[in-house]
Amino acid sequence: MHTREKPYQCSQCGKAFSQHINLICHYKMHTGEKPYQCRQCDQTFSQHFNLIKHQIIHTGEKPYQCSQCDKAFSLSSTLKIHQRTHTGEKPYQCRQCDKAFSHKQVLIKHQRTHTGEKPYQCRQCDKTFSRKSNLMSHQRTHTGEKPFQCSQCDKDFPHKVYLIRHQRTQSGEKSHQCSQCDKAFSLSSDLNIHQRMHTGKKTYQCRQCDKTFSHKQVLIKHQRTHTGEKPYQCSQCGKAFSQNSHIKVHQRMHTRDKP
Repeated sequence: MHTREKPYQCSQCGKAFSQHINLICHYKMHTGEKPYQCRQCDQTFSQHFNLIKHQIIHTGEKPYQCSQCDKAFSLSSTLKIHQRTHTGEKPYQCRQCDKAFSHKQVLIKHQRTHTGEKPYQCRQCDKTFSRKSNLMSHQRTHTGEKPFQCSQCDKDFPHKVYLIRHQRTQSGEKSHQCSQCDKAFSLSSDLNIHQRMHTGKKTYQCRQCDKTFSHKQVLIKHQRTHTGEKPYQCSQCGKAFSQNSHIKVHQRMHTRDKP
């Protein structure tokens, strides 16, 4: 622990661990093996500890209470993480860019931006992702599932962020304001993207041609010029496109819509 020696290395992705048991647990992420099953809801887990944490959900027991805001938690570890929102403590620091984080899992996710590691793979198209949540969102493109519903107009959305954006367009709420030009946004993420226009900051870099971009989505679109990927397919004629805007223009040919 003190020497930070990691002699146990994963043969599939190269990740190294200080303990052999941690390597075994990590392998299950690649194989998809989940041997620990909850008897109440049949949910399965790759690690026994995660099963124990999950089972507390069924009991509803929350014995660990925050002294500052009276919020209660089922696990002491969750309480400790929560308390950092009050103290501002960020004990997990990235060694490559010195960014600090209050959660270890957030640090792990961040480090993948440096290593390029994408451990979560789609079984239908073999596309890989750095985050599990991104894989789950991607899989909805195959299933067509839209689990997030607006309570006001019953519209369905595949991603929660789309629902939040939709709800704010209905309410007209724009609580995130730019300090430089007074433009306001409904989402903090939209404000962050907008502020790069003032700073000229381009944090997203293409690894194939070193071009840099201020928006992640623009980088993703650019990368398709290298990969040739065309994820947007016309349901009427089967023609495929690299960008959503291109398929929308194409579909007007079928509908004869002339905006």
